[in-house]
Amino acid sequence: MKVTERRQLARLSLRTPLRFRALGVASDKTEHFTEALNVSRGGFFFASSAPLQVGMPIEATLRMPAEVTGNSAQEMRCTARVVHVRNEPYGDGRIGFGAEIEKFQAVPAPAQDRWIV
Repeated sequence: MKVTERRQLARLSLRTPLRFRALGVASDKTEHFTEALNVSRGGFFFASSAPLQVGMPIEATLRMPAEVTGNSAQEMRCTARVVHVRNEPYGDGRIGFGAEIEKFQAVPAPAQDRWIV
């Protein structure tokens, strides 16, 4: 059986800092810190031990690379929705999640400094 590619925007396989929290009445309000493993203007994939499910909305902040923004790398805050779960655990017990970005905005420049190492 051939798998059809449904993505309309090119994904970049790169790691970028990500922090997120689940939204909704019954969700855990804890802020989680991890990395996005690949990104596009329309979504991102990440691994976490957070109890997320398909359809769950999240609020995330991540550093979008220049290849996605079209300009320089920029920190973006977005609301997204978990669209798939990859249940095969990573070596540390985390599982993979794909999230589709519903809306996003740039974070003002002074706040971007916290990603600089």
